[in-house]
Order: sequence, then C-alpha cells, then structure tokens
Amino acid sequence: MTEAYIVDAVRTPIGKKNGGLSGVHPADLGAHVIEAIVARTGIDPAGVDDVVFGCVDAIGGQAGNIARTAWLAAGYPEEVPGVTVDRQCGSSQQAVHFGAQAILSGTADLILAGGVQNMSQIPIASAMVVGQQYGFDTPFAGSTGWAERYGDQEVSQFHGAELIADKWDISREELERWALQSHERARTAIAEGRFDREIVPIGEVTTDEGPRETSLEKMASLKTLTEGGRLTAAVASQISDGASAVLLASPEAVERYGLTPRARIHHLSARGADPIFMLSAPIPATRHALEKTGLSIDDIDLVEINEAFAPVVLAWNKEIGADPAKVNVNGGAIALGHPLGATGTKLMATLLNELERTGGRYGLQTICEGGGTANATIIERL
Repeated sequence: MTEAYIVDAVRTPIGKKNGGLSGVHPADLGAHVIEAIVARTGIDPAGVDDVVFGCVDAIGGQAGNIARTAWLAAGYPEEVPGVTVDRQCGSSQQAVHFGAQAILSGTADLILAGGVQNMSQIPIASAMVVGQQYGFDTPFAGSTGWAERYGDQEVSQFHGAELIADKWDISREELERWALQSHERARTAIAEGRFDREIVPIGEVTTDEGPRETSLEKMASLKTLTEGGRLTAAVASQISDGASAVLLASPEAVERYGLTPRARIHHLSARGADPIFMLSAPIPATRHALEKTGLSIDDIDLVEINEAFAPVVLAWNKEIGADPAKVNVNGGAIALGHPLGATGTKLMATLLNELERTGGRYGLQTICEGGGTANATIIERL
C-alpha cells in the first residue's frame, strides 16, 4: 500500500481584522506560502501535479479559482493546474484530503494543498450578501425541499453555537474560562517561539496579531450576542487574514526529489450532523476516525479542533473525553484567529510542529463547518 507523506507545512502570521495583512491581495497571500514551500523543500515546481486551495466567499480578489491565481502570481509554470475547494471553515483541510486521496490512488505524486482568506477585504458571508441582489435572502430561503425538512429555522453559526451551549449545558463562565486559556496558551507559545518554524513572515508582519491580555472580569462585562444567551464576542473566533500550505508527496516523489517526510496521513474522513446545530459534527467525525483506525482518544497525543466558538470544543470534549491538556495546547482560533479557507492547513502546520516538539506520535485535527459537516484527519509523526 502506498503512503501520502507530509513533507512540509507553512503559514503566514495571522493578521487581525484591518491589521498588517489587510491590504495584501489574496493571490499574493497565497503566492507567499507557495513560494515558501517550494524554497524550503527544493522541489521543482514543474513537478507539482496539482495545487488544491481552500477559500470561502470566492468573490472579488478571491474569485476565479484562487488556487490557480496564487500559483501563477508566484511565478510558477503555467502547465501546473489548480483548483479551489469550499468546504466552509474546513476548506483547506479538505484540500489536504483531496491531495492525499490523489496520491493514495496513484494518480498523483506531488500535491500542494493549502488555503487563503482575506476577511478584512472580503467579509465573512459576502457571497451570501451579494446573492441578495439576485433575490436570494439566504442560501436556503425559497427551497421547497429545505423548507419541508427544516422549516424556517435560523441557520447561522451564532444560533448553532447557542444551541450547542444549551444542549450540552455549558455555562458562560466555562466558555470564558476556555477563551481565557486560549489567549494564555497562545501568548506562551509565541513567547517560547513554538510557531517560528511554521511561520513565514510577510512584510513587517512577523507574528500572529490576535492574542491579547485579557481577564475573566473583562469577558464578564461584555454583552451577550443574543438576549438571554451565553455567547459573547470573547468566546468566538477572530476575523482574520492569512494563508497556509502543505506539501504532500508519494514515496516515489520523496525518492525522486530527495525529500524528508515529516509525517504520514494515517486517516482522513468527513462526517455530517444537524445543519441547524451546524457546529457539532466534529463529534461524529472524531468517533468515526477513531473507529476506522482502531485508535482510542488516549492514543492521540495532540488535538487541534478549531475554536469557531468555545462551546464547539467543550461539547466535543464532553462527548469524546480527551485530556484537555492535549487539546489546542498552543491556543486556538479564539486567540489566534480563523482565516476561514486557510485555517485547515494552518492547524495542520501547528499540529505537525507541536508533535515534533513534544515527541508525540499521533495528532488529530477536526474542524466544524457550515452546513453541519466536519473533517477529521489523523497524522503520524515520522
């Protein structure tokens, strides 16, 4: 049986809303990490079989197949194709899955997977807002089949996160304690240089801009997003700009280019759950991944689960029972930011480097996604 290896993984620093990366064209953000991967690994760019990038809200500078545009903006061969994936927040994790599947099937040897998002230039849900001028109030309104199945229930990440907090009985204080820990862990990771190997500075931006000093007292003073709700902005992921990329290779490509694999793809899958809850699918996705591999959660040395909202992580852990000390050990999206289409391979870069730093063997990554789906990937450090 062949393998799909991870040769390298990089990311830009994550810029905060209207921060240091806000003025960079999405194609140039993507080109930056592509160039870094090529330079660091020494591959011949002409040998890449495909460029698979994740991106959400593909309009403006993110339209027209940003994977292809970013590759060409980097100055690389026109013969190499590119394709853009939209699995919402898990888009670049799905890019890794598609790339690894191509390698495992024997139809490709070298895949550059990644993602890019400039949320300062193109705000979240811009594609939906643009659709309003064509008579679509939401992506669901007007669909007979959707209405018959789900009625007119609100479909939003905010509503889903509130439903999760309510169903799993997670208090506002618990949510805020997790958020505070995210900032504390992220600030520690930055101070200790844990992200240095994965970050490729861009211009004057050399480090993540999101983490900040805060306190439970400050969080408790914030107004909830809805009357009587538990969520505030403090327990949600940050609006961010950034790009990330992973180089995947077959054993043949490793030999041909003299590459040194850092990890192998042990498992990849995706599962779905209630689209109204929207953000709970990491639970069945994780269970499925563990069942398929025969691993237990105790066999997993590190977990990266995207902190779209604090209740996503806390509900997941109530069901899965992971050691919290292994989960998002360097902070998560609440502190570091969530550049939608780039988050999947951003988390992969962090997971890979932290496994190497700590000597762990298996790392699990899972991301909740719009529509009520989630990807799950298990990598094994080599």
